[in-house]
Amino acid sequence: MTIRTVVWGENIHEHTNAVVGGLYPQGMHTTIADALSRHPDISASTATLQEPEHGLSQARLDETDVLLWWGHKDHGAVSDAVVERVAKRVYEGMGLIVLHSGHFAKVFKRLMGTPCALKWREAGERERIWTVNPGHPIAAGIPEQFVLENEEMYGEFFSVPEPLETVFISWFAGGEVFRSGLTWRRGAGNIFYFRPGHETYPTYHNPTIQQVLINAVRWAHNPQAALKNVEDAPNVPVEQALEPITERGPKLHAAGEAGYR
Repeated sequence: MTIRTVVWGENIHEHTNAVVGGLYPQGMHTTIADALSRHPDISASTATLQEPEHGLSQARLDETDVLLWWGHKDHGAVSDAVVERVAKRVYEGMGLIVLHSGHFAKVFKRLMGTPCALKWREAGERERIWTVNPGHPIAAGIPEQFVLENEEMYGEFFSVPEPLETVFISWFAGGEVFRSGLTWRRGAGNIFYFRPGHETYPTYHNPTIQQVLINAVRWAHNPQAALKNVEDAPNVPVEQALEPITERGPKLHAAGEAGYR
């Protein structure tokens, strides 16, 4: 089964910063999508902030199994309607992989329900990433530890909900540590946050990083049919109760009437 994957990119710094443009002349989203598409199980396309509906129409999302999200400079420009649309698809079973500065993306904060804040320093320092859950599918084929010579530092405390699983932890040359590979489930959707990926460094050209993302797409994919009624809240009339009952008290709503939201 081909995993239909969309890589969403903010697509700003590639056009406004010469360093980023030199590293990713076709955009980080394209570099990531090209790496994913080399796996025979994955068909990856791209979407960007500048497209109508940010490239994430309802029809596009309905045909997406896994969405990767990279944003940084202009999280606020993302339409709230699109955020809610993406969140609903996650509840229904679409996988979501949030990358680097996407920790402040509206959709990630929406799904986490917390500030998602952290310490940071942009100094191009060494990052050593430790695989602390080697049996996890996202860690398949990933060494015990590997090094990125230049990265932005993220440090604890990372104000996200307690994850289901921690797959990677990072150490930085300045001494900080960070939970850099975390999983959650929201509704029927699998979520993975992966820390590396500052735009002024060639992180997404790294073969080990690319393998983590391939593994993450395969892990996040839920092959079951979408739970399209996940947000329904039906008012079940007395006569439709599974067992015979008699009304015994006052009520606010008529039979079948929608509830307050």
